[in-house]
Amino acid sequence: MRRLVFMIYVLLACVAAQAATRKVVYVVMDGIPADYIERVHPATVFDVAAHGGYARATTGGEIGAYSQTPTISAVGYMNILTGTWLNKHNVPGNSNLKPNYNYWSLFRVAKEQKKTYTTALFSSWTDNRTVLIGAGKPETDGLRIDIVRDGYELEGAGFRKADGHTDIFAIDSVVCREAAECIRRDAPDLSWVYLWYTDDAFHSHGDGTYCDTYVRKTDELVAGIWEAVQWREKNFDEEWMVIITTDHGRDESGHGHGGQSARERSVWISTNAGRLNGHFGSPTLSLVDIFPTVCRFMGFELPRDVAFETDGISFCGEYDIHDLTTHPYDDDVELRWECGRSKEDAVVYMAVTNNFKEGGRDEWIEVGRVKARQGRMVVHLDDYPQSDFYKFVVATPHTVLNRWLLK
Repeated sequence: MRRLVFMIYVLLACVAAQAATRKVVYVVMDGIPADYIERVHPATVFDVAAHGGYARATTGGEIGAYSQTPTISAVGYMNILTGTWLNKHNVPGNSNLKPNYNYWSLFRVAKEQKKTYTTALFSSWTDNRTVLIGAGKPETDGLRIDIVRDGYELEGAGFRKADGHTDIFAIDSVVCREAAECIRRDAPDLSWVYLWYTDDAFHSHGDGTYCDTYVRKTDELVAGIWEAVQWREKNFDEEWMVIITTDHGRDESGHGHGGQSARERSVWISTNAGRLNGHFGSPTLSLVDIFPTVCRFMGFELPRDVAFETDGISFCGEYDIHDLTTHPYDDDVELRWECGRSKEDAVVYMAVTNNFKEGGRDEWIEVGRVKARQGRMVVHLDDYPQSDFYKFVVATPHTVLNRWLLK
């Protein structure tokens, strides 16, 4: 069973011997709440969804619990990049950032595979590469991104308006053009496209016709990327997963964000992916689910310790269980989860340390196994090393759930 868990993401992956080469591009259109994208209904976002699906999702972690996470831009990017919330990735805002690189980004996962994968970043904000992904840093083992198109905000007069301010929409236009041309020419295996102006427009103008216009104009830029993907699929033996999403919602006026109101937490995911499962469109679909979805689609193998820290679950393909909660009672704790019709076994693990956070390893103790459909298991804490902190994992062949308990 230990061997099974070590290879969990191999088992989760789709059949390795695929006829078509799989590739992923995900696009972040900054700061557009779900109600806004649904009302404006931009053509590209919903054309992509017509090939797969569209769903509302959440960001911000669990309100009032250890995973509560600010609804701020860089934080949202990290939720997607690492499949974890703030309590793990350690990015609480947009400045003075000190990410915890022990929680691997998608780019590091791609580069740690036995097979060689090419990666690409198209971005108006250099910190996405140098800080959030940690390219070239010792903490990420000198992670290298193969194709980089960023730093346009540093180029001065080339992207200045008449009033001297940076023309962010012009930068986004170049970012999308570069991404589309690169996809047509080089077809990187994993690409992230980041578009900034929609957030800037909302901060300045709030909800209204101005932002309606620029949501549509940004969507028109993304159309070039979508057309390039479709061209690749038509002319090459490739299967592409496209994900278009946002990083956070907005307050009632549309000007601000950062808190835990329903609209600030309300995000969305549009994808052309097939085999969308019941988690897609469920109330618990969230930004951290993008990470395991990409890993499954690409067949990426994760080390067990990394898999056990991932907070999301794939919204494509099979899944067995979801929504793990802990319920302490004296010296016992009952683990509860939701399960459909799965006939699989669920194996429960516990750790009483958080060494992973500091770059170390936790000793995962197998505390028992039950049929996943049972939906519960009681752990007698007196039988194990005592602690004020516990990590639990419930693992099945298609799903890994984790949860912390702070006593």
